[in-house]
Amino acid sequence: MLTPFTKMHGLGNDFVVVDNRSGHLPLSPETARRLADRREGVGFDQMLVIETPTMAQADVAFRIFNADGGEVEHCGNGARCVAAYVRAHEFTDVNPLTMQLPTRHVTARTLPDGDVSIDMGHPAFAPAEIPFDASQQHVVYTLDLPAGAVELGAVSMGNPHAVTLHEEIDSLDLEAFAVPVQAHARFPAGVNVGAMRIIDRQNLQLRVYERGVGETQACGTGACAAMAVARTWGLVDADVNVRLRGGTLRISWRGVGHPLWMTGPAAFVFTGEVEF
Repeated sequence: MLTPFTKMHGLGNDFVVVDNRSGHLPLSPETARRLADRREGVGFDQMLVIETPTMAQADVAFRIFNADGGEVEHCGNGARCVAAYVRAHEFTDVNPLTMQLPTRHVTARTLPDGDVSIDMGHPAFAPAEIPFDASQQHVVYTLDLPAGAVELGAVSMGNPHAVTLHEEIDSLDLEAFAVPVQAHARFPAGVNVGAMRIIDRQNLQLRVYERGVGETQACGTGACAAMAVARTWGLVDADVNVRLRGGTLRISWRGVGHPLWMTGPAAFVFTGEVEF
């Protein structure tokens, strides 16, 4: 089936966006892996599949497939791109837009400069909600790894994140560090691993190694997770610039009991057709 697609990115975190509101696309892990191939497919970090919402309050729904074919719960950069796509294709003129994800719904507000702000909901620190194997909730956990013990924060932004603090993250072998964390039995669903450096109370630097993808140029939920962990550790203020390899996201969180907001760009790259 020859299907139109749009290539988009959020700070270099790149996506293929397809419209499946008809429900006719033959979606499978194998299809996602084939299209994700950067030599023989289109190439992407994630595929965003727009569908008809089943929730009465939602304006649009979308699903997320990683490059390895696995379906995941959330993607902050992807949410911004879906909001921009829906607006550009005039599916609706509602602003803000309510979007349905597999495990939650989020609100997207398009700003006058074209950036998109996403209400990412409340960071979830309870171990069962992440999920993370711990008898009780702590601000800092110690994870035993073959190379030695690591201290980290664990949080869900709709998907699981482990956040660690580093002084020299530019030279860090992120893959070597992250893979054992992702494979650890205490993260039964796997985990996205963020390595952050605190610059000052309004700025932090971040690299993220994502489940099923590897290191990406930017990770929206990872930026939110890093800011939430840093704030619970008392290291940053309520408004923070998160500097990723692809650019900067603006994250605002007043603390527990308040929603966390992420703001950044969504860019169109090209359109085409591909065989599903």
